[in-house]
Amino acid sequence: MKTILNNPRVLVVICAILTLTSCSKKEDITPEFQETNLAPLSVEFDNIVGDRTLTFNNTANPYINAAGEPFTISKLQYFISNIKVTTAQGKSYTVNPDSSYFLIKGDDKATRFAKVKVPEGDYTSLTFILGVDSLRSTMPVDKRTGVLDPAAGHDDSGMYWGWNSGYIFFKFEGNSNVISDNSAGDPTGKKQFKYHIGFFGGYSAPTLNNIKVITVDLRTGGIAKVRKDRQSNIHLFVDVMKVFNGKNSFKIAEKPNVMFDEFTSRIAANFMELFKHDHTEN
Repeated sequence: MKTILNNPRVLVVICAILTLTSCSKKEDITPEFQETNLAPLSVEFDNIVGDRTLTFNNTANPYINAAGEPFTISKLQYFISNIKVTTAQGKSYTVNPDSSYFLIKGDDKATRFAKVKVPEGDYTSLTFILGVDSLRSTMPVDKRTGVLDPAAGHDDSGMYWGWNSGYIFFKFEGNSNVISDNSAGDPTGKKQFKYHIGFFGGYSAPTLNNIKVITVDLRTGGIAKVRKDRQSNIHLFVDVMKVFNGKNSFKIAEKPNVMFDEFTSRIAANFMELFKHDHTEN
């Protein structure tokens, strides 16, 4: 009597199962962490407002903050820099600084992805700076190119105040009918609010330091399994409603324009609540 193993068809099936099992096990193996063995990783900054998508100048259906104030948004831009990833074993890698500065523009979806390269590995946390670090802010102009070029920052959409003042880390503008037409509100009569948050600690004299280091735990929404043969993407929601509703909540009517005073630090503290990990695509 022939045994099962003598049946050619059975052998083919068994070989196929063993091959699939072998491939599956191989795919699950975490590559050795090597800083010279880089693979692609993107971080997606998906801007939202509370439980709604970000829409500009939506006067027909304005957003409403925790104070009950209706508002629309006309501009949202912010810098992301110094991206770092860390494994469960505590091994971390900081992206080359020359390739780790990004300007996220709410009206330009092409800018929502910060694309970098990190060693192959499984990462459980992501760290980055909201803003531009003090070292880069004080470097010679030829070291501040691309999105950091100060020469590109003197028009209406610019993110630079001038040689001594430095970068605007976070620019958030819009309109609200709660703003009064006076010197404390908006003297233009357009009911505008403007929040331009900067300050890195000072170059020639001490200033406020509104640089915020954000760390995101990736374990709940899915760790990033970075490999050379595919594009891993960490999808973050950025809830700009937290600008008003964060731990330092405030009313638009009371503070419609914040740029250079100490209140910038109160708003900057709310930045720690903006970012939430939604999921990771591997």
